[in-house]
Amino acid sequence: MTRPNATKLLRASLLPAWLGVGCLWLLHWLPLPLQAALGNAVGGLLALLPGRRRHVAATNLALCFPDTPKALRRRWLRQTFQASVRALLEHGVLWWGSEARLRRLIRIDNPEAARGDGKRPVIWLAPHFVGLDMGGVRLTMDHHIASMYAPARNPVADRFMRRGRTRFSDIVLISRREGIKATLQTIKSGLPFYYLPDQDHGRLNAVFAPFFSVSAATVSALPRLAKLTHAQIIPVVTRQLPWGRGYAVRFYPPWENYPSDDLEADVARMNAFIEDRIREMPPQYLWLHRRFKTRPVGEPSLYE
Repeated sequence: MTRPNATKLLRASLLPAWLGVGCLWLLHWLPLPLQAALGNAVGGLLALLPGRRRHVAATNLALCFPDTPKALRRRWLRQTFQASVRALLEHGVLWWGSEARLRRLIRIDNPEAARGDGKRPVIWLAPHFVGLDMGGVRLTMDHHIASMYAPARNPVADRFMRRGRTRFSDIVLISRREGIKATLQTIKSGLPFYYLPDQDHGRLNAVFAPFFSVSAATVSALPRLAKLTHAQIIPVVTRQLPWGRGYAVRFYPPWENYPSDDLEADVARMNAFIEDRIREMPPQYLWLHRRFKTRPVGEPSLYE
């Protein structure tokens, strides 16, 4: 009995990813309203199917909005899947759409606010809303920027994600494995740092801070980076617009008196800001992520 050819096995394992990329390439030719309609239809169907991601999203919404009527939470759950699938399908536009088309579809409401006072380094706090990649790519058209990057497990997906993020500018992508030194050097050099610190990455370099009154392991790097680089924090949020009208990027005023001498208070301030933005558009946050995966010692899992 002969051993299977490793190269053939690898190619076979990557075939679904290549088929997915091919579908996105075909879809990118459609007008965005048609892509949005398709995403809403597929997302609505997925929201009806029992599964791990549906359970995670439903649990997150119940934890964060315990006083919201269940019917409204169910609607948000459906809309979360719809918004997420829309954003996924519209990645084809990011990867192959022309710069002119993307400038039409992704507007920046207040581009003058991007550099704050124009004197200090800038950290753009970018929470995990579904339009995150759209806003990031749009900003690379006007700025030479840097961002943290975690390679995707699938090499095909990783290849095209990197392609989409770097096709309009020589963006500096810092791997999480490179540590804080490379990040500090990049911020101090003056490049705006597009930073996404609102996922649960475990206990390392995290503190437990309230997120919708639930204790959440939260990466504490934002105030640490701001302190070490004297950078100003300028939040930036990308909103997915209804009916396939595209996306809107908005910068918020630089945070004053940040960081303070209280690390936990600084992390809680970040979470509170993100909460306020979520309340403005609940279905567009990344509820499919296990935001409360890491628990304080002795606490059971919230997703069992």
